[in-house]
Amino acid sequence: MSQQKLLLNKLLLHSGRSRLWLSLLSLAAGTTLLLVAVMVWWNFNELLSGKHDDDSLGSTFLTVSKRVTNETMGRPGATIFTSDEIEQVKAAPQVQGVGALLSNRFPAYAVMNAAIGFSTEMFLEAVPEKFMDKLPEDWAWQEGNREVPIIVSREFLNLYNYGFALSQGLPQLSESSIQSISFQLKIGNALQGEVFNARVAGFSDRISSVLVPEPFLKYGNDKYAPGTMTGPSRLIVKTKDPSDPRFVDYLQQHDYVTNAEQLRWNKLRSVVEIVSLATGLLALLLMGVSTLVFVLFIELTIAKAKAAIRLLLEIGYSPGYLVGFMLRKFIPLVVVALLDAMIIAVAIQCSAHYKLQQMKLHVAKFPGWPVWIALGISAMVLLWFVVFSIKRSISQEKIAA
Repeated sequence: MSQQKLLLNKLLLHSGRSRLWLSLLSLAAGTTLLLVAVMVWWNFNELLSGKHDDDSLGSTFLTVSKRVTNETMGRPGATIFTSDEIEQVKAAPQVQGVGALLSNRFPAYAVMNAAIGFSTEMFLEAVPEKFMDKLPEDWAWQEGNREVPIIVSREFLNLYNYGFALSQGLPQLSESSIQSISFQLKIGNALQGEVFNARVAGFSDRISSVLVPEPFLKYGNDKYAPGTMTGPSRLIVKTKDPSDPRFVDYLQQHDYVTNAEQLRWNKLRSVVEIVSLATGLLALLLMGVSTLVFVLFIELTIAKAKAAIRLLLEIGYSPGYLVGFMLRKFIPLVVVALLDAMIIAVAIQCSAHYKLQQMKLHVAKFPGWPVWIALGISAMVLLWFVVFSIKRSISQEKIAA
């Protein structure tokens, strides 16, 4: 360091250091708290928005149907969605896509082999492939094929294993074992019908149903139930955020029903937003106080050195040079405090990433863009206050001189 800088340090920077470090510590703590508040809000919304369809808190795919009331009982057509109603659902808040769940209008009967000794009537549904969570490699059917692939809801398999099988003395089945079992699928009535070989090709966590390829279902409906109602009674809806109050209100206004469990995050979302807002306000308060203390420290430092500043101005030092000198001393301290807050925020986000990953939930490894925007705005505001305070204080001393 040159002799000139040593002299300026001795003349201008001799205030107590304890206030300086206290204000910088409060500044770092307030910034960290603000970034954490933004991170909590952002991460929760990311989990709800379901960018990863298999690990979001609130499923982004919902099955929607019309409510069955006393007035609609005995009127199957009242629960069928018309094309106009489907278009209205597509235009609803947060809806990104709508698919029709088509059901069989023909009798269907499944018969297991003698080792299992199980037979039952079945309902079948089909949905566009883009709305399915897991599509088997051999998921295809065309007229003439005698084998039909089927996807079964894991919920149904659990009901069979832990309810029906135990009560009826039937063997429980693992996923791999049930996929290795073939059975007969009879469609149509006793006078006119067909028998197909069927097998479970996969399982679904998204749709609680027994799914078959769309071409097979259309073939059965056209051949064994011509002229019947072919409109969907259920829709599968892809939403950006199923907990959005506007979407929930839309369902209630149109008397549509879905799995209420999928909308349970609506209340939790409100709680998280309130907590994040309260934490953010507390962080802003702490940052405001720490910024005020830091600015007062700067002004106190300049006030204590006013005699030296006047002398330096009189012997030829320009106000701009003295302002630049003070900025080079104080701005790095602000940057260090902000960097400390940023490092702590990144560490917290990384920790949350790995912890949630163990729970099969996904958040980004590093903070999202709202966190960086909050950090950038905080940095600009703090630096503006520091620059303004130094310039004003030096200007006042110049006028006094």
